[in-house]
Amino acid sequence: MTRNGTILLVEDNQDDVELTLIAFQNSHVANNIVVRRDGEEALKYLFDAENRQRPDFPPEVILLD
Repeated sequence: MTRNGTILLVEDNQDDVELTLIAFQNSHVANNIVVRRDGEEALKYLFDAENRQRPDFPPEVILLD
């Protein structure tokens, strides 16, 4: 499996999403960041057959609130 550096952020609070993205930007994190709003969206992203075709699958790191 190839490493891709994608970070999956699962967060339902928009303010927390924005703060996390700002923190990543201020820390010069260059990874692709995918945001999903809840566990259902995250599971669909992870296990949906379409995602297996994409070059950014699977994520290297998953951050949950």
